[in-house]
Amino acid sequence: MKEMIIILMSAILVNNFVLVKFLGICPFLGVSKKLDSAIGMSAAVIFVMVLATAVTYPIMSLLIHLNIDYLQTIVFILVIAALVQLVEIAMKRYVPALHKSLGVYLPLITTNCAVLGVCILNIDESYTYAQSLINSFGAGLGFMLAMVLFSGVRLRIENNDFPIAFKGIPSILIAASIVSLSFMGFSGVIDGLFGQ
Repeated sequence: MKEMIIILMSAILVNNFVLVKFLGICPFLGVSKKLDSAIGMSAAVIFVMVLATAVTYPIMSLLIHLNIDYLQTIVFILVIAALVQLVEIAMKRYVPALHKSLGVYLPLITTNCAVLGVCILNIDESYTYAQSLINSFGAGLGFMLAMVLFSGVRLRIENNDFPIAFKGIPSILIAASIVSLSFMGFSGVIDGLFGQ
């Protein structure tokens, strides 16, 4: 149980895919303008990450058994694309307002390198199936944490007066780098809490 908590907390704080590994930056910068959109996108990413891991983990075992594990990335992308289509169809039918607000960023989950990254990382770290699911869920929660935090930061940025050279994208990128730096402080916390 302790190991699962360490994996979960590490994925959320220490190895945050957006703020530490810099994966999934496109939706992070594109959808974090409004809190509702940020939470909706994050929920979709969590769902896709966990489901992609649940499907790709056994597929990887099959690829290794057939000695074609070099096809890992292609197969994983195809699985993720199919799952994103499933999420998009369900969201369009049951939550049309959120589907409309996410716009082009929802299909971009297919190419979100954080989703592919977590699937490959689970294999590379030799996690068990349960550990892989926990890591994927934690990575999704870390993505949500980054989105929600940055949504608040962007709200504050828009309500301030900047020099003309920093308006728009430059101020957003500077703020993102400062938020990212703040997560470096978590690097020793997990080891300190659990005595590793």
